Amino acid sequence: MHKLASFGRTDRSRNPATRPARHGIHPALFYVMFTLLLGGNGLLGTAFLLSPDIARLLNQQTEQVVQAYEDRITQLRVEVDRLHSRSYAQTGDINLQLQELAQQQDVLLEQHQLVRVLVDKAGELGIKAAALSQSTESSAALAYAVAPTASGNPDIDATAAAVSQMMDETQFAMTSIAETAVARTDSIVAELSGLGIVVDLPTAESGMGGPLLAPIGDSDSSLMVDDANAVMEALLRYKAARDSIEGAPVHMPIAGDFRRSSGFGNRTDPFTGGRAFHSGLDFAAASGTSVFSAGRGIVTFVGTSSGYGKMVEVTHDDGLVTRYAHLSGFLSEQGQRVNTGTPIAKVGSTGRSTGPHLHFEVRKGDNAINPKAFLDAGRRLQALI
Repeated sequence: MHKLASFGRTDRSRNPATRPARHGIHPALFYVMFTLLLGGNGLLGTAFLLSPDIARLLNQQTEQVVQAYEDRITQLRVEVDRLHSRSYAQTGDINLQLQELAQQQDVLLEQHQLVRVLVDKAGELGIKAAALSQSTESSAALAYAVAPTASGNPDIDATAAAVSQMMDETQFAMTSIAETAVARTDSIVAELSGLGIVVDLPTAESGMGGPLLAPIGDSDSSLMVDDANAVMEALLRYKAARDSIEGAPVHMPIAGDFRRSSGFGNRTDPFTGGRAFHSGLDFAAASGTSVFSAGRGIVTFVGTSSGYGKMVEVTHDDGLVTRYAHLSGFLSEQGQRVNTGTPIAKVGSTGRSTGPHLHFEVRKGDNAINPKAFLDAGRRLQALI
C-alpha cells in the first residue's frame, strides 16, 4: 500500500499535465507601474523643491511673489526699450537733441560736484545749505537712458525737464549759501563796528583790465564756475568775520550764572559813601573761581596795581585792552598768547574790594568803555553763528 501511494505521487509529479500553473507579470502592466512610480517620484521631488514657494502662497504672500515677477518683467522691458532707443537716436533731430541733453547732464554733474564742496565748506562754518536731492547723482546718471514713450519716440522733453529741475536745485543751494554767508557777515560787521572794532575782510582782486574778447569754451560751465567762486568768496569773507569775533573782547570772562554786583558808571562808593565813577563790571563769585580771557590776545600785564590789587591785562588784536582785577592768583604769564576762554587768573578780593568778586574792564587807550555793550554784542553774535 505504501509503495502504491508513493508510486502514485511520483507519477503525478512527473506528469506535466498535473503540475500547478505559474502566472508571471504582464509586460504592459510592468511598464504602467514603472511609469506611475517614476511620475510619483518626480511629483514628490518637484513638491520638495517648490515647497518654499508653496509655503509662501499658503501664507498669503501671493501678491509679493507676483509683484516680484512683474518687477523683473518691467526691468526686461526697460532693457529692450533702451536697445530700441539707440536705433531712434540715429535718425532725424532726435540725435541732436540727445547730444544737447548729454551736454546738459555733464554740466549738471560738474555743478553738483562744486555744490558738494561748497556745502562741506559752509557746514564747517555752521551754515546749513538748502536741502539737496539725495538722488541727484543717480538721477543724472539714469537720465542718459532715455526710454521711448508709448508712441515709440524717446521722451526727451521729460528727461530734459528733470535735468533742468536738478540744475535749479543745485543753483538754489549755492544761492542760499551765499545769501546766508553775506547776511551773517554783514551782521558781524555791524555789531563789531558799533563797538568801534574794524573788521578786516578779504576783497576781490583789483587792477584788472584787457581787451574785450568773446568767451572761449562752454559758457554755461564758465558761468557755473563764476557762481561757485562767488559763493566761495562769500564764505571766505564770513570766515574772516567769524575770526574777528574771537579777537574781540565780547565773551564772558567768567563761567556760570554769577550775579552782577556792580555796573559801569557813576555809583555810590562802598568805602566813602559818595558818588564815584566805576570803570568796569563786577561779578560776585567765590574766591578761586577761574577767570577766562574775553578774547584772543596777548597778556601784557601780570602783577599788582594800586586799587586793583592783583590784576591781569590782555591786549587784543584790535588794540583794545581788558583788565581782570581783585584776583587771588594768576594762571598766565606776561607775553603769553591766549585765546577766547583761556584761564588766566582766579577770583579774589585783593586791592580795594569789599569781598570776593571779579572786576572786568574794557579799555581803549586811556579810556574805560562800558563792558556791557561788548558782552551784549557777544551774546547776539554767539546766537548768530
